[in-house]
Amino acid sequence: MRSSTLLVSSLAVFGARAAPALPRLDLSDIANPAVALDSLSSYFNLLASKVQTSKVRPVVPVCDLSKAQMPMIDGLLPPSAGLTVHHVAVGRGTQNYTCDTSNPDAAPVAAGAVATLFNVSCIASISQDLLQKVPNMAVNFNYDAATAGPLGPMMLPVSGHHFFVDSTTPFFNLDMPTLDLGTVPCAKNGSAPAPATAVPGPSGSSAVPWLKLTAKDGATGSIKEVYRVNTAGGNPPATCQGQAANIQVQYSAVYWFWGSN
Repeated sequence: MRSSTLLVSSLAVFGARAAPALPRLDLSDIANPAVALDSLSSYFNLLASKVQTSKVRPVVPVCDLSKAQMPMIDGLLPPSAGLTVHHVAVGRGTQNYTCDTSNPDAAPVAAGAVATLFNVSCIASISQDLLQKVPNMAVNFNYDAATAGPLGPMMLPVSGHHFFVDSTTPFFNLDMPTLDLGTVPCAKNGSAPAPATAVPGPSGSSAVPWLKLTAKDGATGSIKEVYRVNTAGGNPPATCQGQAANIQVQYSAVYWFWGSN
């Protein structure tokens, strides 16, 4: 295969697209531009090295989820026996909180999350090092779910949506025409603090914890467990001082969906 053809194939796998179509990146809205630029340069430098490598590869990488390796962290139990990875997605959206504005010293109270899920299964099967940098990049680009825009500079298919149906039930809708993995209401099974190296959100918010979730009654399809890893941003301010009654904190994360065969 000619290197030019292979290069195009590699770009398609890793989700890059031409610079003129990039969404807006406003550094004036970012609390620590130096940290954001470091995250972005790390992602783009690694992507460039992947493209260069692709020029000399004899074949195009194969999207084989059996080769994907999910990162783990102390405090989270591993996937249950007999389950395999069915899908990997990057979520981009907001962690939501409420504040008692009459009590500035009160801590914000979690009120769920809303995110669009983007299909990164191929990246997970080919390049774990690139995958873990995607949330760090994506959280710094403006994203408007209402316009169904791209995930930063990446052109990835939307594979689902994440929201809460009540205060304790995160819900994943993977019932998409191109995916059809059903819907998954979940309960939290375990939580572990994000690594100290986790990237903050544009407001300077620290990264939300890594999670293990288990499917509840009412789930359709074969998904049994969901992991939230490689988080970036999402934690609320320490108190409600100067905050509105409802707070939306930008975040991104990688979600791994494990199911029965």
